[in-house]
Amino acid sequence: MLADPQVAVEEDDDGVRATALGDRPGAGCNPRGARSERMSQSVTDRTANGDTCMEETGSAPAAEEPGYGIGAVSRRLGVPAPTLRTWNLRYGIGPSRRSPGGHRRYGAAALARLEEMTRLVHAGGPPADAARRALRLPAPPATSRVERPDSSPASQAEEPARPPSDEAPVPSAAMLARAALALDGRTVTAGLAASLARLGVVATWERLVVPTFGTICRRQAETGGGIDVEHLFSERLLAALHPLAARPARPANDRPVLLACAEEEQHSLPVHALAAALATDRLLDTRVLGARTPYPALADAMRRLGPAVVFVWSQLAATGDPAPLAALPALRPPAAVVVGGPGWGPELPPRVPRAASLQEAVTLVAARAH
Repeated sequence: MLADPQVAVEEDDDGVRATALGDRPGAGCNPRGARSERMSQSVTDRTANGDTCMEETGSAPAAEEPGYGIGAVSRRLGVPAPTLRTWNLRYGIGPSRRSPGGHRRYGAAALARLEEMTRLVHAGGPPADAARRALRLPAPPATSRVERPDSSPASQAEEPARPPSDEAPVPSAAMLARAALALDGRTVTAGLAASLARLGVVATWERLVVPTFGTICRRQAETGGGIDVEHLFSERLLAALHPLAARPARPANDRPVLLACAEEEQHSLPVHALAAALATDRLLDTRVLGARTPYPALADAMRRLGPAVVFVWSQLAATGDPAPLAALPALRPPAAVVVGGPGWGPELPPRVPRAASLQEAVTLVAARAH
């Protein structure tokens, strides 16, 4: 699931540890675990003259800022606000305008496009294709636009959204590695947040996370130190991924996706990255069991949750015995099993595909989750 140099994270009794690996599983670096950070947004609903106008708490009154705020659109569509921001930055499907105070405001045309994209993603379509189709929708009649009753024609017109030039820049892998080596947690956090918002989880993993871990681990091999650097970067990365993996308000799947590491497998960051990618890109509900999941515990979780897909990660050959996969319980309706990581042996059970990258894992899991 990782590009070369392969990088994973180990979790021991004290937390999470990362390892940069080459073509073959081996020993590497060991960052500790990260506490999760939660983002919340307060949203209020206001009704005026029979029309409901939803706005973000702290924004200007609805009479001055017609349209929907991002928090209201998130609630209406059941799509997390971070996902809406990612769709805007990656696919150009976003707010109609910004208020004088800088708040995103969604008019009827923007809302219709987002509703169509959400429908297509729920139907299992790739987000990029869904966005292209949604952007081709004709604008709704002017009478259906969200506006305040006493607004002037000039204020009723939807203005093009400003380009995201005011957003934080995405750092290079070298810049992110320098910040980590300097133990600059604030810069690491900002860089990861900017990349996740603009590029998404998969691109951030491939372009920034893997190369940064590679730099950190090379420095470790040269100096014999740097565990503190790895711990900080792993902690910041895990904290950035956790909020993105939150359950969508309206998941595209009726049955959850269950994610776990193989028994005794300590590398868990790829599983957390997959959960975040499935939630943000495909609006899928996931459950992460984490590192060192005993197969009896995985079987119990399968019986209790009735998942559509079970994904199991193995980084090291010592944890990649495929025999326990064949012994997982047969559910009704059945659960598809997908594996990832270089640790798995060649004799996988029939109909159990192995994902070679994070993007392939997203594709394989999403295709079986509906």
